[in-house]
Amino acid sequence: MYVGRALLKGVVLEQGLPGGELLNTEVIEDYIGFEHILGYDLAEKFHAHANKFGADVRTYQRVEKVRKIADGTFETLMENGDVFTSPTVIVTAGGTPIKLEVPGEIEYAGKGVSYCAICDGAFFKDHTILVVGGGDAACEEADFLTRYAAKVYLVHRRHEFRASKIVQQRLFKNPKIEVIWDTVVDEIGGQDGLMTHAKIRNLESGEARELQATGIFIFIGFRPNTGVIEGHIEHDASGYLITDANMETSIRGLFAAGDVRAQLTRQVTTAVGDATTAAIAVEKFLTARKNGNPAPAPMPMLERGGGGGA
Repeated sequence: MYVGRALLKGVVLEQGLPGGELLNTEVIEDYIGFEHILGYDLAEKFHAHANKFGADVRTYQRVEKVRKIADGTFETLMENGDVFTSPTVIVTAGGTPIKLEVPGEIEYAGKGVSYCAICDGAFFKDHTILVVGGGDAACEEADFLTRYAAKVYLVHRRHEFRASKIVQQRLFKNPKIEVIWDTVVDEIGGQDGLMTHAKIRNLESGEARELQATGIFIFIGFRPNTGVIEGHIEHDASGYLITDANMETSIRGLFAAGDVRAQLTRQVTTAVGDATTAAIAVEKFLTARKNGNPAPAPMPMLERGGGGGA
């Protein structure tokens, strides 16, 4: 939308339908101005608004590689063999939560299965829920979810956490949390389209049992989708792209926004803010070049913590 408002020609390459992670979210209640809206409906509104300002959205277009070539421009190579050439690129490829890959996980996605406590925690007020994982993310989110849930089971496949000690201390002091060690989730089950239980198995004894719960939050890792970028690019320990305050990466002219970028939190609101900054920065970058002036000097890189706490 901001690229179009700046009267630039922007092509949006989307490997599926527009919306990204919004399409994996049943209900959104934390985007300003919308107290309650389906993820798909919000994505549709975003798409229509961008189209109004001239965005050329190409759906079902899979990007294979983004690379900077000798003349300083970029080539974006597509799976079908097409090549787009542009002076700048904004990477908004997001990230992918690592899934358990057990029966029922896909079926009950958005209907009990979640990968974001901040997004969905409020839907589970007074419920019994599971959290899966053993890193900082799992332990912190289990603690956070006790604001809503009556009971939280934290299921971990090992007998010790990888989370920092201070996070563990807070977790163990929380009376609403019960840790289930050396255990994995084998299946997620439900009834009438909603999750009602999970089948878990102790790796030491082999004992299997059914745990009644209406929600499961999975925090076993999150992979930023940075594999399409060719060449060395600065990133944090978890692979998230490091940018300056203008969203420019260490590759001059390559910008990044949203979940692919190292930052404190990953929400629709922060992704929109990142992309607004990136689009305006691109317009200033191109204007300076058109006028024969040097492009604005890059700002200091922001090395802010990202990572899925896997």
